[in-house]
Amino acid sequence: MLDALARAPLWQHQLDYGHGTGHGVGYFLNVHEGPQSISRSQPNPDMAMLPGMITSVEPGLYRPGRWGIRIENLVLNVEDGRSDFGDFLRFETLTLCPIDTRCIAFELLRTDEIDWLNAYHAEVRQRLLPHVQGAARDWLLESTKAIGDGA
Repeated sequence: MLDALARAPLWQHQLDYGHGTGHGVGYFLNVHEGPQSISRSQPNPDMAMLPGMITSVEPGLYRPGRWGIRIENLVLNVEDGRSDFGDFLRFETLTLCPIDTRCIAFELLRTDEIDWLNAYHAEVRQRLLPHVQGAARDWLLESTKAIGDGA
């Protein structure tokens, strides 16, 4: 279901990408591997997301011969509670790299999307700032400043 959720905003405009949305990383110390997968394939019980798994999240959009865009992060599957409906997981971001906002048409973003981007950049800034100085620090502060309605 995660694959369909990731594609839904593109599908609303008759767009799609020709690869999976994500895959396991590091189970056998390889890159593209399972057992988990975020794709259109029909999952088997042995492909379930479990706590401790590292998963890529890599939606994209490509115009062959013209351009492409892809934001790829690694996330850690962590426990996020239990209810009468079962055990729940959430993703904890492992990749801490600012998203280049120069090509974003901010007027097309919803408030929740702006809030997500600002929260992500705040986390990147908070976690990396103690480790950089000088020009790298200046670049990090500029690259992670809040945008849009959340500014």
